[in-house]
Amino acid sequence: MSGEDVPTGEVDVGGFNALSDDAAGSLLESCLAVQGWIDEVLAGRPYASVADLLAAARTAAASLDADQVESALARHPRIGESAGEGHDKEFSEREQSAFDREDAGLVAAMSRGNADYESKFGRVFLIRAASRSADEILAELRRRLDNSPEAELPEVIGELAEIAVLRLESSVQDNDDTTPSQGRHP
Repeated sequence: MSGEDVPTGEVDVGGFNALSDDAAGSLLESCLAVQGWIDEVLAGRPYASVADLLAAARTAAASLDADQVESALARHPRIGESAGEGHDKEFSEREQSAFDREDAGLVAAMSRGNADYESKFGRVFLIRAASRSADEILAELRRRLDNSPEAELPEVIGELAEIAVLRLESSVQDNDDTTPSQGRHP
């Protein structure tokens, strides 16, 4: 994207519709770094409401393929680790805020789980961490370790879609509304 300032949390759906393709694309890229998804959501403009925008984003994310998943995962830190260079830091830190990095047992268990997951699937473990406790995240990691690679890919795609929609929902409001749209928030 062009590097234009990306408005977050201050743009209504009308403003999103009016953004340049580069600015809107940058905003979308922070939600899900997959060019095909970004292009599909951009092509649906103008949106009448945030609900319409989120529905389009959800539909576009459902058709991600394995290569697009790998591209998107590059922007996500491991669960339990701080976001670093190349990650969407503000979103990631807020989403993982329930993870207590001071709990040595939890950190060790998540580290082992992350290593086992990466060894089995060849990619970072991804889950919508927002609104989930660290214990729920760890339990889900352990459950998903029993998946086959063919069963795991759709789960990862579903998690990416949930994260993208939550991030987009926190970035764009309905017209004439100064607060994020109602629903689940990261």
